[in-house]
Amino acid sequence: MHLKCKPNGVFTLHIILDDRGGLVHIASNRKTSDQLYRLSRLNTDHKLIQTLHWRKAESKPFTEGAGGWSPQATDRQPWMQLDLKDRMEVTAIATQGRYGSSDWVSGYLLLFSDTGRAWKQYREEDGVGRFVGNVNPNDVVHHKLSHSIRSRFLRFVPLDWNPSGWVGLRVEVYGCAYKSDVTDFDGRSSLLYRFNQKSMSTVKDVISLRFKSRQAEGVLLHGEGQRGDYITLELHRGRLALYLNLDDTRLRFSSGRVAVTLGSLLDDQHWHSVLIERFNKQVNFTVDSHTEHFRTKGEGVSLEVDYELSFGGIPLPGKPGTFLRKNFHGCIENLYYNGINVIDLAKRRKPQIYSGNVTFSCSEPQLVSTTFLSSSSSFLSLRATASSLGGFAVRFRFRTWNPDGLLLSTRLALEPQRLELQISNSRLRLTHHTSAQQKEEVSTGHRVNDGLWHSVSLSSRGLQVTMTLDNEPPSTIDLEDHMEAGDLYFGGCPSVNVAGCVNPTLAFQGCMRLISVNSQPIDLNLLRQGRLGNYRELQFNTCGIHDRCLPNFCEHAGQCSQSWSTFYCDCSGTGYNGATCHNSIYEVSCEAYRLAGSSSGYFSIDPDGSGPLGPTKVYCNMTEDKVWTVVTHNSTDPIRVQGSTLQKPYIMKFNYSASPEQLIALVAGSEQCQQEVTYSCRKSRLFNTRDGTPLSWWVDQAGERRTYWGGFLPGVQQCSCSLEENCIDMNYFCNCDADTDSWANDTGVLSYKEHLPVSEIVIGDTNRTFSEALYRIGPLRCYGDSRQNVDESTWNAASFYQESSYLHFPTLQTELSADLSFYFKTSAPSGVFLENLGLKDFIRLELSSPSVVTFSFDVGNGPVILAVKSHVPLNDRQWHYVRAERSVKEASLQVDQLPLRFLEAPSDGHLRLRLNSQLFVGGTAARQRGFLGCIRTLTINGVTVNLEERAKMTPGVSPGCPGHCSSSSSLCHNRGRCVEKNSGYVCDCSQSAYGGSSCTEEVSVSFDRESSVTYTFQEPFSVMQNRSSQASSWYRESSRARENMAFSFMTTQSPAMLLTVSTFSQQYIAVILARNGSLQIWYHLHVDRRPDVFSPRPSSLADGRLHRIRLHREGRYIYLQIDKDMNLKYSLTSEAELISIKSLALGKVTGLEAVSEDVMWAGSKGFIGCLSSVQFNRVAPLKAALLNHGSSLVSIRGQLVESNCGLLADSAILHSQSGKEGKEPLRNASQSNSAVIGGVVTTVVFITLCAVAVMTRFLYRHRQGRTDASVTEKEHRHNLETAYRRETAYQVRPVSDAIKEHFVVTN
Repeated sequence: MHLKCKPNGVFTLHIILDDRGGLVHIASNRKTSDQLYRLSRLNTDHKLIQTLHWRKAESKPFTEGAGGWSPQATDRQPWMQLDLKDRMEVTAIATQGRYGSSDWVSGYLLLFSDTGRAWKQYREEDGVGRFVGNVNPNDVVHHKLSHSIRSRFLRFVPLDWNPSGWVGLRVEVYGCAYKSDVTDFDGRSSLLYRFNQKSMSTVKDVISLRFKSRQAEGVLLHGEGQRGDYITLELHRGRLALYLNLDDTRLRFSSGRVAVTLGSLLDDQHWHSVLIERFNKQVNFTVDSHTEHFRTKGEGVSLEVDYELSFGGIPLPGKPGTFLRKNFHGCIENLYYNGINVIDLAKRRKPQIYSGNVTFSCSEPQLVSTTFLSSSSSFLSLRATASSLGGFAVRFRFRTWNPDGLLLSTRLALEPQRLELQISNSRLRLTHHTSAQQKEEVSTGHRVNDGLWHSVSLSSRGLQVTMTLDNEPPSTIDLEDHMEAGDLYFGGCPSVNVAGCVNPTLAFQGCMRLISVNSQPIDLNLLRQGRLGNYRELQFNTCGIHDRCLPNFCEHAGQCSQSWSTFYCDCSGTGYNGATCHNSIYEVSCEAYRLAGSSSGYFSIDPDGSGPLGPTKVYCNMTEDKVWTVVTHNSTDPIRVQGSTLQKPYIMKFNYSASPEQLIALVAGSEQCQQEVTYSCRKSRLFNTRDGTPLSWWVDQAGERRTYWGGFLPGVQQCSCSLEENCIDMNYFCNCDADTDSWANDTGVLSYKEHLPVSEIVIGDTNRTFSEALYRIGPLRCYGDSRQNVDESTWNAASFYQESSYLHFPTLQTELSADLSFYFKTSAPSGVFLENLGLKDFIRLELSSPSVVTFSFDVGNGPVILAVKSHVPLNDRQWHYVRAERSVKEASLQVDQLPLRFLEAPSDGHLRLRLNSQLFVGGTAARQRGFLGCIRTLTINGVTVNLEERAKMTPGVSPGCPGHCSSSSSLCHNRGRCVEKNSGYVCDCSQSAYGGSSCTEEVSVSFDRESSVTYTFQEPFSVMQNRSSQASSWYRESSRARENMAFSFMTTQSPAMLLTVSTFSQQYIAVILARNGSLQIWYHLHVDRRPDVFSPRPSSLADGRLHRIRLHREGRYIYLQIDKDMNLKYSLTSEAELISIKSLALGKVTGLEAVSEDVMWAGSKGFIGCLSSVQFNRVAPLKAALLNHGSSLVSIRGQLVESNCGLLADSAILHSQSGKEGKEPLRNASQSNSAVIGGVVTTVVFITLCAVAVMTRFLYRHRQGRTDASVTEKEHRHNLETAYRRETAYQVRPVSDAIKEHFVVTN
C-alpha cells in the first residue's frame, strides 16, 4: 500500500459503525472502501476492531452514525489493533472517545509490529511511552511523533479511562507511504560491493542503512586496505561498534582496536537506523536518535579500501589486518554507500555486486516474548506434563536488568521438597529445599542481569538435577530419590498462599521466550486466552526492556547502572555527588575554603561548581591579606637558552596542573590574576630590530602572540623598566634591547588577566657569540572571587522596590538538571524569586507565605510542588539561604538549615524541562506577585548571575543591598550567621562549632583518660519525613538519611575513642583510633547485621599532630575528608537512617550496648589529648559543655580544661624538632595551657597599658563613640549567649544535613 504523502503527511481512515458494530460508512482520502475495510478486520483473538475517524477539515465526528471501539468488560488486557496492509511511515496519531457516550481513554500505550506477533512499545526521545488521551468523548487529542514509525501494524493499549464510564476509542493515523529495498542475511551470507579500480580512496563518506537482528553479534559492514586503513561496523553484545582507522600505524599493528560504541538492545528483532558521516578526520556516528561525534587518530585524512566493501559479514579472512567475526543474521534495508543504493544494484544483478546466498525479502522469525511487569506480583503457572523418559526438563530464555528475581519454582513429589531457580546477586542459583531448614545450592554465571538474552535449562535425570546456563559447564545437585515436579511457577508466586512456592526476595521482572516443558513448546497465546495455565501482570507478544542508561544521564563521567525500573549513578572518583553526580564536593575557590575556616594548603577546587568542568588541585595561600590561588606548570625552574634564531627559535610549551578550560574559568572567576616572568639576558634582544619584528614573545591562553613584558599594557613592545623609567639605556624600552655583554634583567609581573596564563614562550636571539638568555615563568596566581564580589566590598546583589519590577536574563539551559541557590531578605509576606516559562513546562521559586518557600516546576508530568516551612517567619529582614535542585532522578529544596525536602522523579515520566521564555528574577512575566527585598549571589549551575549589572538599567531595581551583612563576604565564618542590627551587626555562632565575635575562635578542650562529654537530646528525633499533599502523583516523596560531622583532634594515644552517636534502637556511629593508631569509622544501622567498618588509611593519626576530620553521609554513601589531602567515598550496606538519636559522646564511654569488641575497648580507654571544633549536624557539644554549665543536655565526667589545639600542635612540633621525643605532650595539658595563657595575658596587659597612656586624649574626645562601641559589644555578647541557648532548645526539632558547611555562611 503506497500512499502519496501530502505536505502534512496525512492519510485518513474513516469507519463509521452503528450501535451494534455494523458497518455504516467508510471513507478515505486515498483508498477505496473495500481496501479500507480490510484494514479493520478481525484480529487474532477474533475481537472486532472498530475504528472511527473524523473529518480532518472540520475536526468533528461524522453524524451519519454512532460508534467507536469498546472492549468487553471481561477482557483482561484490551487493545485495539490496526492493520495498514503494508509498512507505512506513521508520523502522528489522534484519538477521540466513543461517539455519544461517556466512554473514552485518558491514557494509552502505542505498540507497533511488522508481523502482528512481535511488538515493540513506542517511546518518545526521553523514554516516555505513555500517551495522554481524552477527557471527554468529543474533543480530538493529537500527538505528533518525535520520530516516525515504519510499520504495518499498530496497537493501542488503554491504560486509564473515564472512571464513570468505560473504554471508548476512535483513532486517526497520519503518515505516508514507505519505500524499502530489503535483503535477508542468514548468518552465512553477505553482499560484496566491488570497486571499478583496485582501491578506493575517499576523504568523505556517507553510509546509511536500517537493520533488525536476530542475534546480539554480527558484522554489518567491513572494508580494509593494504596500507592498514579499515572500517568495520559490528554488532557486539547488542550494541553497535564502529572501528575506523585512517593510516594510523599504531592501530595497524595493534591487537586491540579502539571502537566507538553506540546503541543498546539492538537484537530486539525490530528496525534500527544507522548513519555514518565522515569528512577527513571528523566522524558523526548515529544509531536511531543518538549521535556520537569523534575524530579519528593517525595522520591520514582519507580512507583507502582495496577491491571491495562487504555487507553482512567478512567472507574470507587472509588480508593483512582482517579479523574474523560472526556474520550478521537478520535483515538490512535501504543500504546506501556514498549515494549508491547497494541492495537495488544487487536486485538488478549489476556486475559490481556479488550477492552470496541472500534473499530480497525479510523472513520473520516466530519468536514471541512475554514481559513480567511487576517485581512483586507477576507470575506464570503451568501444569507440568508427564515425560516419557521420567523426571522433567524445562528450557527458556530470559533477559533482565534486575540482580535478583525468582525465575522458576516447583514443588516436588516428596514433600516438603521444592526446587527454586533464581537470579541472586547477578548470578544464577539453583536451590533444592529438602526441608524447612536444609537445602543444597549451586550457582553459575556472572552478571546475568546485563540485559542480554540468556538460555537456561533445568532437567532431572535419575538421581541428579542439572542446570545449564548459555555455554557454561553444567551444574548438578545429587538427589536421594527420584523426583517429579508439580506445578511450575515462572517468574514468581501467586499472592495467595500456594504450597511449595514462595518468592525468596523479589519476583522476576524482565522478559522470557521459548519456554518449553518436557520438550513441548508452550504456546503463550493459549495462556492469554485462558486455555492454558494462569498468569498475572504479564504483557504478551512484547519484550518491554528499556535501557535507562542510554543516554547516560550521569554527569561528570559518572558510571550508570540500572534495574528494570530506574537507573543509578556511581560518582566514585568524579569529585561530585548527588543522584546524577551533579553537585561538586569541592569549593569553587580558595576564598570559599577560607570562609569555611581552612588554612593554607593544597585543595581541590571546582571553578564552575556543578558545571561541566571537573575539579583541579591548586595551592591556596591564606597567609597574606589576600587569598591567593596558585596553579603550577611543568617548568618552574630557571632555564638557560642558547643557539636559537628567529628562523629556528627556542619554544617551550607550559602544561598546567589544570586544563585550559579550567584555567579560563578560574581566571574569569577571580578578581585579579598575575604571573611573574623572570628574564635575564646577555647579548640577547627582545625587540631591537630594524623593522620592529619581535625576536621573542609569549603566547596567551587564547593562543595569541603577546610582545609586552613585565606587566606593561597589552599590545606595546615594552618592558617594566620603561614604565618605571629606569632602563639601563633610555634609548630602548627594555634592558635586554641594549644588547650589552653583561647580564641584564627584564623581570616583571604580567597582570592583564584576560591574557593569562602564559601558555608558551618563544626566544629567538641567542645564536651569537656569548649570547644567552635565562628565564623562569612563575605559577599563575589569582585572588578574589568575582562570583561573590563585583568589587572588593559589595556582594553581587539587587534590591527590588516595586512589585511590578523584575530583572530578565536569557532562558535557563536546564533541560536535564539544574541547581539554583541564592540569599534573600525581605519584610514582604510573599513574592516570586524567579520564574521561567515554556509552552507548558515551567520552573518557579517563591516565598509563598511569610514562613514558606515553594519550589514548583512541570516537565510534562503535571505540576510538582516542594515546600519548606520554617518555624520562624522568613520575612524578618535577615538573610536566608535557598537552594533548589532538579534532575531526572529527583528534586530537592533547602532553606537555611531546615530539613531538606526532596521528591523522587517518576521512573517513566518526562525528563526534559523545555523552556522558551526569558528568566525573570524578582518577578514574573505577568508583573504580578513580584518580590520586594534583596537577592544576592544568585548561582545557576555553578555560574553566578550578575544581578548588579542588570539592575543598573532596570526601573524599580537598584544594585546592591543596604545593610552591614551585605557589604562584606568575611564578617562571619565557619557557619556563623550575620544578623543585622539597627546600629551594626552581630555574628550568630550558635550553628557553628567555633566562637568569638566572627565565629573564628576554636572551641577546644583537653581530655584525660577519664574525661567525657555527653550531649543528650531532649527527645528522640530522626530525619524528618517530608510530605507534600500538593506534589504530583508522578513524584514519590521520600526522606534520605544524612549526617554531617566535623572535628579536629590531636593525640598520641591508641586505641582511643573520639566520638560516638547512639540511638534508642541500638544503632550507633563510632569514630575511633584503632590499636595501631589508624582511623576507623563504624556504622551500625541494623541490629541483625554486622556493622560497616571503614579504615581510610593504615598510617597512625596518633602522632601528636592536629588532624581535621569531615564526614558527610547521604543515604548509602559516606564522603570523608582527612586533613586536606585525602577525600574518600564509601558505600554502606544500607540506606537506613538513625532512628531516635539518644546521645552523642566524646571521650570515654562505658555501658555501650550491642557494640563490637573493638569499639567497646576504645570506649573504655577514652581519649587523652585535645578535641576542637566538634560539630554533629547542628550540635556543637564542646561549646555546649563550656557555655551551658548545669544544663540537662550536657553531662561532663572527669576534668575538662579549655585549651587551644592549634597552639598545642605548634608547640608539639617545636618540641619534637628540639629533640625532646618520647614524651606525651598532652599529659599535663592544663599546666602547659596555663603557662601559655599566662604569657599571652601578661603581654596583652602591657600593650594595653601603653596604648591607654598614649591614646587617653583621643579616647576622651570620642567618649560617645566608645560608649556606642561598648553598647554594641554588650549587645553582641548578650545575643551570642541567648542565640545559643535558643538554638539548644531547638534541638528537639528534626535535623537535616543536606548542605555543605559553607552554604550556611551568611553575611
